[in-house]
Formats: sequence, C-alpha cells, structure tokens
Amino acid sequence: MRARLSSPLATVRNIGVLAHVDAGKTTVTERMLYLAGATHKRGEVHDGTTVTDFDQQERDRGITIFAAAVSCDWDGHRVNVIDTPGHVDFSDEVERSLRVLDGAIAVFDGVAGVEPQSESVWRRADRHGVPRIAFVNKLDRAGADLDAAVESIRRRLHPAPLVVQLPIGREDGFTGVVDLVGMRALVWEGGACHAGPVPDDLLAEARVRRRLLEEAVAELHAGALEEFCAQPSLSEATLTAALRDLTGTGDGVVVLCGSAYRDRGVEPLLDAVVRYLPSPLDVPAVRGQDGEARPADPAAPLAALAFKVNATATGRLTYVRIYSGTLRKGDTVLDAGTGRAERVGRILRVQADRHSEAEQAVAGDIVALVGPKTARAGTTLCAPEAPLLLEPPVATEPVVSVAVEVRRSTDGDRLAAALARLAEEDPSLAVRNDAETGQTVLSGMGELHLEVAAEKLRRDHRLEVNVGRPQVAYRETVVRGVSGLLYRHVKQDGGAGQFAHVVIDVEPLEEGGFAFASTVSGGRVPREYVRAVEAGCRDALAAGPLGGHPVTGVRVTLTDGATHTKDSSDLAFRTAGRLALREALRSCELRLLEPVVEVTVTVPDDMAGGVLGDLTARRGRISGSRARAGAVVITAVVPLAEVFGYATRLRSRTQGRGTFTTRPAGYAPAR
Repeated sequence: MRARLSSPLATVRNIGVLAHVDAGKTTVTERMLYLAGATHKRGEVHDGTTVTDFDQQERDRGITIFAAAVSCDWDGHRVNVIDTPGHVDFSDEVERSLRVLDGAIAVFDGVAGVEPQSESVWRRADRHGVPRIAFVNKLDRAGADLDAAVESIRRRLHPAPLVVQLPIGREDGFTGVVDLVGMRALVWEGGACHAGPVPDDLLAEARVRRRLLEEAVAELHAGALEEFCAQPSLSEATLTAALRDLTGTGDGVVVLCGSAYRDRGVEPLLDAVVRYLPSPLDVPAVRGQDGEARPADPAAPLAALAFKVNATATGRLTYVRIYSGTLRKGDTVLDAGTGRAERVGRILRVQADRHSEAEQAVAGDIVALVGPKTARAGTTLCAPEAPLLLEPPVATEPVVSVAVEVRRSTDGDRLAAALARLAEEDPSLAVRNDAETGQTVLSGMGELHLEVAAEKLRRDHRLEVNVGRPQVAYRETVVRGVSGLLYRHVKQDGGAGQFAHVVIDVEPLEEGGFAFASTVSGGRVPREYVRAVEAGCRDALAAGPLGGHPVTGVRVTLTDGATHTKDSSDLAFRTAGRLALREALRSCELRLLEPVVEVTVTVPDDMAGGVLGDLTARRGRISGSRARAGAVVITAVVPLAEVFGYATRLRSRTQGRGTFTTRPAGYAPAR
C-alpha cells in the first residue's frame, strides 16, 4: 500500500511525548493512536502489546528505551509523534528527538508531580526552544492532586502554568473534566466521551477558575489584556488564540489533566495539540551553521537532518526531519559534513516498527530513508546544488564503562563489527581498546544503558559475551596553576628540522572545560602557529598526570614564543603545545573528580531512617526530604560509583517497597 502524500504544512504537527519514567508517557501515546483510529486495539505496557515499545527489551523491562515515530490523523490534521524514553540513561535519545520537533507534550504523574527526569527533559526542551503543553496523568490514583502537581510545575520548572481544566471527581471517582475555555463538562462513560453542561456542584468553582485563567492570560498577552479590560470576560476565540500564542513563545504552558490508562482526558489532549502547538510554518526557519535560513517550503532547496539510525530487517534506516524542500525516491543528496553524495533508494512512512512506501516527502515530514550508507545521527542531507550544514545534536560524554569480551576467540571480528554498529545507532555509546590491558571497553550513560547494549549483542548479533563490572569515568582538574613555563621543541635528524619555542601560563577554569588565549605581541608567534599550539594543548588534555584521566577546568595562555625561519611549522608548534602543557600539568596541583548523580528515593515512612543511613554510607550528601502520601521522598547527591547495585540493596532494605531514580549532577571532587 502506498502512503498518501503529506498534508498541507499548516495541518501538520511534529510533536514528542516527554516524561519521567513511569509517568504514563507510552500509555498516553497508545491512547492517542487508538482514539485517532491509527490502531484498532489499545496497547498496554504491562501486557507488552504497545505499538511504540516494540523492541523485545522494552517489552521485557516495561520501559521505553528507543525513541519511536508514529503518526495519526485528528480533526483534519496530521500528527507525527515521537515517543521518547523516560529513563535518565537514555536522555541522549530524547536530545536527538527534541532537535527535530516543533512541539511536545510533557506528561506528569498526578501524585508525584515534577520528578527528576521530567525536570531534566523540560530543561532540554527549553534549550531547543520547543513549545510544550502539559498533561497531568494518573488522576485516578490514590493521592493524585492536580493543584499540587501544577504547583510543582510552577516551583521547579518556573513557567506560568495555565490550567484549562477542572477535574470532576477525585481518585477512583475521577470521571471527567470541566473544559474552562469552552465552559462545558466532558465525562467518560462506557468508553465514550460525552459533552454537556457543567455540573451544578462545580459551576461556582469553574467560574472562579475560568476567571483566574483569564487574569493569568491577560497578564501575559497584550491582545487578551485589551479585551479583558473592555469586556466582562474573554471570549472563547480570544482565549484560545492567546493560549496558542503563549504556548508558541514559551511565556505560558497550557495544563490539561486525565487518566490515560482509563481512557479519560486523551481526546481534549489531542484537541490541544491541534489548537495550541505550532505547525512547521509557525516555527522559525531552520538555519545552517553559516547563518543561512531555509524556510519550511516544499519548493525551497532540500535541507534535512538525520536524528536516528537503525538497522532492521528492511535494511539500514536513516530517520530524518525534512525542514525544507522536497525529497523524491531515487534522488541524490549531499552529506553536508563529509561532502559525499548519497542516493535515496526508498522513502518510508514510519509507524513504529511498521513502514509503508512513499514516492516523496516534503518540508515538515519525518520519514525513514533506505539508501544512505554513511549518514549518522546529526548528519545534514541537502540538495547538492545548495549545500547547507545544520547544527547537529551534541552527544553527552559517557560516564560508565565496562570491559566486553567474547567467549570464543573466533568471534573477535564479529564483536568489533557489532560494537561499531551499536555506536553508529547510538552516538552516546563509545568503544575503545585499552592499550594497557588489551580489553575492548564499552562506555555509556549508565548501568542500564550498558546492560541494554550487552543484551543487544547477545540477542541481535548472537554473540556470547562476558561483561565486566562497571567503572566510572574520572576527570582531573587544576586547583593551582603555574606561570611562565618555557618549552623549546627542537628536532634535527637530517633534512627539514622542527623548531618551536612557547611560554605558557596555566590556571584553573572554574566553569570546567578548556579555554585558550594568546597575549603574544609583535608577531613573535604567527597566528597560524597560535592555532597549532591550541590544538596541541587540546591533545594533552586527553590524559592527565594523576591517573591518565581526561583533564577539564583548565585555562592556558600563550604569553611568548619564538620561531625559526626554516624549521618552524604547524606540526612543530602543535608538538610543543602538547608537550608544554603535559610538563605544566605535572607542576600544577591537580584534583581527581568523579561523576555524581542526584538520587531521589521514595520509601515508606517507617523505613526512611535506614535508607538515610545507607545513602550516607555511600558517601551521599543528603539535600532534602519531604513527606508525600504515607511515604518520604529523600534527595541526595551520591557518587555514581556508589549507585551500582543500589536497586537490589534498596529492595532488600525496604522489602520491595522502595523506589529510586537518578539524574546526572556533574562532577565533584573524589573523596
């Protein structure tokens, strides 16, 4: 069956579903697909029957691991949805998805409110400027409280939450919502949504909340303020238009509520996607690294960004977002990063793990391509006659490593090929060979991330592998620097020689990373050699003197130098820069840094003391605790190395009743 061509751009919505793990994000996506008619059966996470969690590991573990793209039609609009992972170990998958989205639904647990990973993905969406609406889910659970969840959004995420619904009933008695924009009741009975007048017992509260909504919108929107001052109340049309504008600018976030598992609140959520989230025409034109803008126009030159690569039975799939132009089956495109020409053999419309053929894709589409052989996540594909290089997503540096080896020595080459494939599909994985031990080392974002990768080696590549204990990635940083270190690089062994003379200062850089500057005057070191010195210094940061760990938090200033008319070169000055900084670091006072994570533990009241003691014994620094519905939520900053195996320890200590989540908290001095 051939898929139909794309809808007009104004009726396209490219959105993601973002949340903390277990907030109900995949269930929300499944209900959206079912109600829109894209599926004929409700998929359930606990039954392993969801459309978007189609990988066997996702079904076994009951969590989303890989971002999955699906589509549905609602109210004359085409809604392309990317269901993203909620676990912190797969946050780079979220990052790559956010890079190509025009809007998002942030799902929050009605009991827990804002949780660590929901805060993390919210900040990522802020960085990418992705407009969002919020859906407070699981209002049927004991302890669910919309107002408390909204207050946590206001306090921890700092937007202006604009609540457009009032729940009808609480916990088990939750049956529907009052739509404050249209002042009507939506009640779910027998699997169907029934619209009617606001119940008498809620009418007074609904009017108060509608007025509060109008006041909040008028404070933020000039057009709404004008009508608010001139009329007794805002019209539905004005309020809707203002909410859409505020969503687009990020000055406000529309908040809806419901229970996706019980099929309550999803239809108005789909309506809100269409009403409030932007189309490709409403977002700024994409810009290349040179500043050139490409409008969302099918007639413009092609510009597309690859955000995911996957090997399937269909072949090597490259998932792309097309920002401008039209891509047709059989076209030749340019990989703007490498300059290589690639032929597009097939264009596929994607419904999770199912695909349908298309003859072409246009601006605003998210599709998978078969044909490009070298494209990676972050690759720009563009028209050969109009090159454009888009800013790629930035991969986070891995913080945990394990040694991987095959049980049969004859499988060595197969292991190398399989690991290369994994790193190609997931840029947050890194593979290297340890020169000292000869082991193959796989690095990733966390213990679960590496477990999933190892299981893929076993299941997908049919390799019998042994995996070592996780090891964290340490860093070294400068505490006290040195000044005026002179290094002279002279090499003469026949033929052209090498000469470079540099003087550098080294000092701490509090914000981390690396900074380089030159104060050399009078042309004593030409500009091209200054750049070579900087490159050499960057080379030296790969291994510090304490333990061979990468060095961060250092500022290097080139203060003087000298050249030779014949023997000076870029290579000579790069070598001098590398060796000078290595020598300088040996004279500096250095400190070892280790990765730390913020751990949020939820335990019954009577078990909090033992958990606090255990966290302290793990070198944790307790940063807060709060009571919540018969439980205590403890927050602590703990070295990542101490978190390995904590899930088993916590279950044992709390008789299986305790849960915990983590999120990266940077690096801290090792103790």
